[in-house]
Amino acid sequence: MQSKRISQAIAFTLFKLMSYAVIVILVLILGFIISRGIGVINWEFLTAAPEEGMTKGGIFPAIVGTFYLIIGSSLFSFPIGIMSGIYMNEYATDNKLASFIRIMTNNLSGVPSVVFGLFGMALFVNTLGFGDSILAGSLTLGLLSLPLVIRTTEESLKAIDNSFREGSLALGATKLQTIQKVVLPMAFPNIITGLILSIGRVSGETAPILFTVAAYFLPKLPNSIFDQVMALPYHLYVISTSGTDIESSRAMAYGTAFVLISIILIINILASVLRNYFAKKVKMN
Repeated sequence: MQSKRISQAIAFTLFKLMSYAVIVILVLILGFIISRGIGVINWEFLTAAPEEGMTKGGIFPAIVGTFYLIIGSSLFSFPIGIMSGIYMNEYATDNKLASFIRIMTNNLSGVPSVVFGLFGMALFVNTLGFGDSILAGSLTLGLLSLPLVIRTTEESLKAIDNSFREGSLALGATKLQTIQKVVLPMAFPNIITGLILSIGRVSGETAPILFTVAAYFLPKLPNSIFDQVMALPYHLYVISTSGTDIESSRAMAYGTAFVLISIILIINILASVLRNYFAKKVKMN
């Protein structure tokens, strides 16, 4: 018994140290970025248009463009991903087609983002004629986040005990009514978590934006601040790889990274609030 207790104490200590190590690494990364980028954060930096090839000025169009891409990709990936997850878990559980879809979904989630960018450029930009645009970028990023939405939706539905489904069907509800009124409301808090994770991935990807969005904005001289909408990841890439004033470019890059992290943090806090709200609502019902 004594040796088992010692082994258990050692294991718990290792797990605790690993957890603390993750927190320390995260704090170091955030501290590094904040300490070097906080100096350039001011009202002008957040609301002005970029100047001199985006190496000076502000980042407001990039902030707007990031939200455009998040909204556009979400409108594409959320409905398709959630409905696919429902089909996979509720209608095709023991189907060879479902197994094939799961394998393809898992493979798709491991495809590098640069490949999605090349595919988006070939299909949406060139073949379908959307050109370098927010639409092409949103569809490409939607494809990028689709596997994550499908898998998290399916896993959220799997976590719901079958007794709830059986009880609903026994009371005379149809399968569709059971899914709509019983299963989805209970799984919704966890589904929201998956949706927010997909938003976090979309908002930080650079490669798809380079191939499908960036070229549309670079040649244009802005008549207004909204005529040169790009995205924060691409803005960060340009600042980091150009500019004659290296110190100024680095400061702007860290400031842009700080704003991007802040946006993702706000989205995650909002998701946590929504998740807790719906979880309490499910318990009350």
